[in-house]
Amino acid sequence: MSQHDLQGRWALILGASSGFGAAAARAFARAGMNVCGVHLDTRATLDRARAVIADIEATGQRALFFNTNAADAQKRARVLERVKEECGPIHFLLHSLAFGSLLPFIADDPAEAINEAQMDMTLRVMAHSLVYWVQDMVRMGLLVRGSRVYTLSSGGADRVVVPYGAVSAAKAALESHVRQLALELGPRGIAVNGLRPGVADTPALRAIPGHEYWVQEAQQRNPAGRLTTPEDIATVLVALADPAITWISGAIIPVDGGEFVVG
Repeated sequence: MSQHDLQGRWALILGASSGFGAAAARAFARAGMNVCGVHLDTRATLDRARAVIADIEATGQRALFFNTNAADAQKRARVLERVKEECGPIHFLLHSLAFGSLLPFIADDPAEAINEAQMDMTLRVMAHSLVYWVQDMVRMGLLVRGSRVYTLSSGGADRVVVPYGAVSAAKAALESHVRQLALELGPRGIAVNGLRPGVADTPALRAIPGHEYWVQEAQQRNPAGRLTTPEDIATVLVALADPAITWISGAIIPVDGGEFVVG
């Protein structure tokens, strides 16, 4: 694939200011794509979004970023109206939202256990929002034949650890949504897949209590002896953006250097 194959196309990244989303934004821009990014940052963290924008523009590509809640229906509608006006059809949608509750299901004190609102929020942000973005984008003509949709799952879709219960449920639901969307969008020529990265040192990982253990365990288990990096994921996403790749859909693809298959 040459840079010309992606030149001028648009990627829309949900969760574009840090971790996997930021790495993907930079990699897409280096490959010749314009990037629309949705992120949610406070004044304290806004500089990381500005840095991604600056890096995109340094490649000569366009950056259209929105600091807003990607899981809010009205805000999603406003973003997509701007996208339709300024970008046109989206070649690559990346769902990389990582925000949810990290509380156990069971605790002696009810205040220390997850409640209904926290569970619903986690599933809505990290799983169901993928469906709602895709629904709106198809209706608005922003996903067309040849477009592809990718989301990021994790080993937590299968494995469990006490504070990760709601996120684990969200990842399992997310993988199910990938399969269902692939089925329903297949006739339209729109591919839908997920990547399952290995353990990576991202802000989302560092938010998990006791994450240091999972870092050490992954380093020991991975055949390469290291963690997955956001750049590992970004490199694969750019390769999968190749317009010639059209026959992968409904798959959850591990990108972990063999980490998960090692017991």
